[in-house]
Amino acid sequence: MDRFLVQGGRPLEGRVTISGAKNAALPAMAAALLTSERMVLHNVPRVRDIGTMRSLLDELGVDSSVTHDEVGNTLEIQAVRLLNSQAPYELVKQMRASILVLGPLLARFAEARVSLPGGCAIGARPVNLHLKGLEKLGATIDLEHGYIHARASRLKGAAFYFDTVSVTGTENLMMAAVLAEGETLLENAAREPEVEDLATLLVKMGARIEGMGTDCLRIHGVGALHGAEHRIIPDRIETGTFLTAAGVTGGRLILEHVEPAHVTAVMAKLEAAGVRIVPSGDHELIATGPQNLRAADVTTQEYPGFPTDMQAQYMALATQAQGSSVITETIFENRYLHALELVRMGADIQVEGRQAVVRGRTALSGAPVQASDLRASASLVLAALAASGETLIDRVYHIDRGYERIEEKLVKIGARIRRVLDD
Repeated sequence: MDRFLVQGGRPLEGRVTISGAKNAALPAMAAALLTSERMVLHNVPRVRDIGTMRSLLDELGVDSSVTHDEVGNTLEIQAVRLLNSQAPYELVKQMRASILVLGPLLARFAEARVSLPGGCAIGARPVNLHLKGLEKLGATIDLEHGYIHARASRLKGAAFYFDTVSVTGTENLMMAAVLAEGETLLENAAREPEVEDLATLLVKMGARIEGMGTDCLRIHGVGALHGAEHRIIPDRIETGTFLTAAGVTGGRLILEHVEPAHVTAVMAKLEAAGVRIVPSGDHELIATGPQNLRAADVTTQEYPGFPTDMQAQYMALATQAQGSSVITETIFENRYLHALELVRMGADIQVEGRQAVVRGRTALSGAPVQASDLRASASLVLAALAASGETLIDRVYHIDRGYERIEEKLVKIGARIRRVLDD
C-alpha cells in the first residue's frame, strides 16, 4: 500500500483548483441507468471511487468512455441494454455508494440484485430506509445470500417519510420515483447540494421534480427519460479541507472553482477560529490563517449544518488552537478513529462517546500513523503539515477514494509531501 511522507512546519501559499464532487458524480453516473440515451458528465473528479463505479457499470453492461480535461474528466455513459442486473459484492464492498444503482435498475429494468454493502470503519450505515422506501413504491424485496433482490413490474408513486435523514436513501428513491406511475412525496429528505445536483440532472433528463433543495420532494413520474449533458458541482469537502489547510499552517490560499454557498457552515466555524475567508469573484475564496488560532466548538449536523465529512479535518486544526474545543459527532457513532493517531503526534484529545475534547495549542511532531478512512486520512495530512519533523502516513488509498491527486496539489502550494510507493 502507498504511503505519504510529509515534512511539516511550512505555511501553504498559492492557488488551488477544486475538483468536482465525487459524491455528486457517483449518483449522476447511476442515473445513466435510467435512459438508453447518451449521458455526458463534465467535471468528474479523477478519484478511485469513480473508477469503482465505472467498473460496476461495466459489469452491468453499460458503455462508458472518458476524456481527460484540464480540470477533471468528461464521462460519456450509455446504458442501451442490460447484460446483467447484479451488482456483485466484490465491487460493492469497495464503495458503499454502489447501492445507488438499486433504484435506477429497478425503475427501468423491473429487477435488481445488489449486494448488501457490509460494514464500515466509521460506523453502521444501514440501507433499511432504501428498502422501506422501495417497498412503499410497490417493490417486492427479498434478502438472499447477502444480496438485495428487488422486483417490480412498474413502481407506483407513494408518500414516504425518512425517519432519519439519508443522502443516498433520498437519491435512490428519487431515481426510482422519476419513472414510477403517479406522484411520489419524499418527506424529511436530505438537502445536501449533491442531492440537489442529482435532481437538476434528472430534470434535464425529462423528470418532473418539485422542491429541489428542500426537505420535501414531490416527484411526478414520467414514462421515459432521455439523455442529457451536465457539469458536476465543485467538491465542498475538498473546499473545506483546503480552507482548513490555510488555517492550520498559517498560510494564504486562493481556492478556484468553488461554490461558496455550499460551505457557509464550514466557513463560519473556521472564521470563529480566526481564519480569514473572503470571496474573490463568484467562484473563488481567499483563506488566510492567523498567527494564533482560537478554540471553537463544533457539532456535526445534516446540511446546511457543519458536515460530518469535515469533522476530522477540523479536529486537526483544533489541536493548533488556543484553548479547548468540544467536537460533537451526531451523524456516525464511530468517527473518531483519527483521534488516536493525532494523539500519537502529540495532540491532547479525550474521546467519550460522541464527544471529543481537544486541548490546544499542542506542538505536534512527526510520527508513523495510519489512516482509517477517507476523511481521517485528510485529517492526518493536515496535522502532518502543521507538525515538526517527518510524518509517514500509511494506507493512503483511503484518501485516493475522494481527493484528486491531493499530494500534487499540495506540492504546488509549498507542501513538502511525496508518495512512497510499495516495492
